[in-house]
This record gives sequence, C-alpha cells and structure tokens, in this order.
Amino acid sequence: MIEYSNIFVNEGMSYSAYRNLINELLLAKKTTGEDDSEAMLHYTKMNVQRMSRVDKTVKLNADLLDSLNDLKGKYRFLVISEGWCGDAAQIVPVFDKMASSFPDKISLKFVLRDQNLPLIDAHLTNGGRAIPVLLILDDEGTVLCKWGPRPQILQSLLAGWKKESTDMMLIAERLHGWYAKDKTQTTQQELNALVQQVLVNGNS
Repeated sequence: MIEYSNIFVNEGMSYSAYRNLINELLLAKKTTGEDDSEAMLHYTKMNVQRMSRVDKTVKLNADLLDSLNDLKGKYRFLVISEGWCGDAAQIVPVFDKMASSFPDKISLKFVLRDQNLPLIDAHLTNGGRAIPVLLILDDEGTVLCKWGPRPQILQSLLAGWKKESTDMMLIAERLHGWYAKDKTQTTQQELNALVQQVLVNGNS
C-alpha cells in the first residue's frame, strides 16, 4: 500500500529544491539516478537550460486559469521526475506556474523516480516507467487523477518516429523541436482537461 501523503510530506521536494539538487549534482559531475555517464550529464545540462527558458516564458492560458480559479479546497500535486529527463524539463515548469499562481489551492512537490520505484510502478505508462508523472491528490492524500509523461499527440508522434529511426539523437531533436513550437499550449490544454475532471468528480 502506497502512502501518498507520507511520500508527499516527508519525501517531496519543492520546485526550487528540485532545481537546486540538479544544479548541485551537476557541479559534482553527477545527475539524479544511478547513471552519471557523459551522455546523462549532457542531457541534464541541456535540461537545466530548457527549464530555465520555460520558467521565463510560460504563461498560463485563459482556460486553464479559469479552471484553476474554480477549484475549491486544497490539492497536492505530486510529480515523479528526474533531472536527465527531456520531457520533464519541458513540462515541470508548467506545474510550477500552476502552483505558484494558486498557492492557496495547490501544493507542489517532486520526488525522484529511481528513489521511488514502488510509486512509479503503480503508475506505469504502457508498462514502462515513463516520466514525468503528475498525480493530483486531495488533501487526504487520495489520488484523484494522473497525467503524463507527455501530451497524447506527442506520444503518438514519438511512436511513429521510433518506427522510422533508431537514432535517439534525431528523435530527441524532433521531440524538443515539437515542444519549442508548441510553447506548452498542448500540455496546458491536457492539464486543463485534468483539472476539469477534478472539478466534475467532486470539488470539495
């Protein structure tokens, strides 16, 4: 039995603590998780730049702002992530923007996937430990819904790209090109649908 409240309160990091941990590890030539290879360090450095860029540019759209404004009560956003994950770098700043825009309604915490395998294994995507995963919990710690690891349209595109090529650098280039053009809009649309689901299922 996974005790979500316990994980959130005792293991969860704030967004700033998550960012600081990644930066501190990089200074020691490490990243989150067990693999400190040159490739993983390179991905992590790139992801720090991506997160900083999205932090500066992301603006919540009107629909998502309206839905968040309609929330009553308090909710916990528990995010499963890692510093080396490219999708996470493009997405987690949006979670932070949501929480920082409505601090009276949303508490945001991060946990690392590889330090919480039972948690991620309870929320697999097509049998894999894909991240990031956002779990929206109520104030009692009950999981209301899950989102991740990326927008559905990109999930479909990625499956197609993987059939066309095994070159992971090329696939990563296409992936981040898509995110750059989309400017978080598809992510925000799907998160709006998620918040709408919370509203429909019993705004406390």
